Amino acid sequence: MFDATLHIPPFNVRLRSPLVAVRRHVETFYPQATLESGRSAFVDFNVEIAPGRGLRRFWRPQVRFLLDGTEPFFPLPAAQAAPMFEWGMNWCVAQRPMGWLVLHGAVLARGGAALIMPGFPGAGKSTLCASLAFIEGWRLLSDELTVLDPVDGMLIPHPRPISLKNASIDVVAGFAGARLGPIYRDTRKGTITHAACPPASMASAGERARAAWIVFPRFEAGAELHVERLSRVEAFTLLSEQSFNGDRMGKAGFEALCAMFDHVTCHELVYGSTAGGLEGVRRICVS
Repeated sequence: MFDATLHIPPFNVRLRSPLVAVRRHVETFYPQATLESGRSAFVDFNVEIAPGRGLRRFWRPQVRFLLDGTEPFFPLPAAQAAPMFEWGMNWCVAQRPMGWLVLHGAVLARGGAALIMPGFPGAGKSTLCASLAFIEGWRLLSDELTVLDPVDGMLIPHPRPISLKNASIDVVAGFAGARLGPIYRDTRKGTITHAACPPASMASAGERARAAWIVFPRFEAGAELHVERLSRVEAFTLLSEQSFNGDRMGKAGFEALCAMFDHVTCHELVYGSTAGGLEGVRRICVS
């Protein structure tokens, strides 16, 4: 039985699982995360990745995700145990009331200025995120979750593996420094894998950043590069749609999001290649 408390900034996660795939996933993507044995630490999420029950332990085996002993969603095929941990962690951060506003979007930083790319399906957000991290050297705060602290208006790093799917896998596999894990086929998102977070980003996980740019990327194969400035009102409306807990945050969340827009420029980016996407970000995020 794998049983460890992991520090996955800014959270502590107790993870238990008898499944070898889960242990290997942690050893591959969170090698420095395990807290010292016996060290007392507050645990934000008490997680278990467990085999299916009853006949499901033997016939078409399944895997279950448990948070504090309860199952928030349906089991998956046992071969998807490691991705289930990542998907389950996304759910935990998005759904647990932590006092922070959580949005669906990638966040990267250059110095103390952060770029937010909201996570609309099919937009190519993860591929562009990986391109910026591995090719351009941006610091990865998160591939999936934009975490905003209403108290100081800063974005909180939550660096974890970058989730890649389908055609983006081969693209990112060719990046210098990219380290990919096993490939999982026939998942609810198609064929997926994970790219390890750059070590420099993990080492800087305690450094918050302030939003400076919001970019809505859209990949269209073969498209000419197109960059268009968006009004803050339009961008605010679009980004609000990507909020996981805005309703629960109420006034505090709304005011925090409004305050964030005081410091940003907003753009739509349409591109047809990795090089085009990077060039578009360079145009937007001028020094």
